[in-house]
Amino acid sequence: MTEEYARPDRVAGGARQPRGAAREFPVELDRELETPLPVQLAAALREAIDAGTLRPAEPVPATRELARRIGVARGVVVASYEQLIAEGYLVATHGRGTAVNPQLERMSAPAAARAEAASPRSGSARDARSAAGAGEPASAVPGRAPLAPGEPIPSAINSPAWRAAWREAAARAHVVAPALGDDRLRAEIADHLRRMRATARSAGDVIVTAGTREGLGLLLTALGTTRGRGLVVGVEDPGLPSLRGVAARHGASIVALPTDSEGLDTARLPEGVLDLVIVTPSHQYPLGGSLPLVRRRELLDWAQRGGVVIVEDDFDSELRFTGSPLPTLAALDDDVTGSVVLLGTFSRTVAPSLSAGYMLAPAGIRALVEPVRRELGGPVSSVVQVALAHYLATGELRRHTARLLRRYAERRDLVSERLAGAHGVRVRPMDGGLHAVVEFVGPDPAALRGREDAVVRRTRDAGLGAEPLGGYWQRNGAGMSGLVIGLGGSDDREFDDALRSLARVLRET
Repeated sequence: MTEEYARPDRVAGGARQPRGAAREFPVELDRELETPLPVQLAAALREAIDAGTLRPAEPVPATRELARRIGVARGVVVASYEQLIAEGYLVATHGRGTAVNPQLERMSAPAAARAEAASPRSGSARDARSAAGAGEPASAVPGRAPLAPGEPIPSAINSPAWRAAWREAAARAHVVAPALGDDRLRAEIADHLRRMRATARSAGDVIVTAGTREGLGLLLTALGTTRGRGLVVGVEDPGLPSLRGVAARHGASIVALPTDSEGLDTARLPEGVLDLVIVTPSHQYPLGGSLPLVRRRELLDWAQRGGVVIVEDDFDSELRFTGSPLPTLAALDDDVTGSVVLLGTFSRTVAPSLSAGYMLAPAGIRALVEPVRRELGGPVSSVVQVALAHYLATGELRRHTARLLRRYAERRDLVSERLAGAHGVRVRPMDGGLHAVVEFVGPDPAALRGREDAVVRRTRDAGLGAEPLGGYWQRNGAGMSGLVIGLGGSDDREFDDALRSLARVLRET
């Protein structure tokens, strides 16, 4: 069997191909089959065109070039092209070679329209939030609105310091990073955690990930191979929907764990039920509580008794307005026999488009994770890793984070100022983070939920992007009503205008 990727360099007749060359497409030929090779090749080309890999009007490879690439006689390719020309898939034009039939674009448009019309759409606030990935980096969702949660101020990626780091990294683009991560980057991450989060651990405890969700998926995959059954994962209620979704996608059963104003309620943790629990101890999402030291120790003791792995989601914990960032839960854990796996990301402080983060894990858990990472390979390009290592080593990330904090604090104050006086509305105090919580208050919970639905519809129609607070609870109808709004976005004027529009909606609803 021969499987190659045909890359069209020339058109029929041997001339150089014009701009707009076709993309690579898979060609799989099996000489042991009774099906003739020209028929197999025609089927592969037909499939590539139907799938959109080769698009209308794009040139196809010259017959000699394609024959050379896939190791067949030129006559095989000529016969295949002639068959597809007869079927209308290809057209041959004198002086321009052979290309995908441009008429196929008009023919496929109605099908695309039917597919668009048939795609499921839900008008519910919860579905809209889930589809957008509430609390996640906004770059993953085109056209994010000015008040969408999770969008950071993207100034770092445009700074001279980052461009200098990127130039240095580009010079080493040929170097392949080890599966666990670039050694220099792992060391810089360990030093960053020591300086910023009072967490003194070695570089060997760090594994480079493509972000928090990818890190959690890696951990769940590793643990799943040792338990021999579906995992049971506890999540804070309310909590960040994205990590809850990752666990569910990995086949885990989800158990909602109650929280209060200080975060996870450790007195109500179940015994002998959970394999893993996801917590945000430094800045509970979305309500902002910080887990006290007593509860942190209770959580660690509970995990050790039951053999439970604690996933500490560091989300936006470095973005703290008052005082210094709190130490991590991992700082209290044993670096060999401990239970805590810290997941962090650079999406909030550098740029979501990097898709880079880290896992910090004790030796016992790393022994399960590292073989899986080596088998799957590292997900972050070496260029990104080298650039991040340089950016961290110069101290620029710490300086940039300090600048960001001032801007986020100003925006948090602006939220309170613009929404002051709105009836039945309370802006909850927040010590840090990328979002603000607008709580609806009143005696009738059903009426508050109705107001939440109405306001979310209005803000969605206006393109503002606020998300329903009630959607962050795992148990339907169990929580508060209100809005979660982001403090990010690059345009201060746009942010202010969006707040003024939100204030009008609140007054009118």
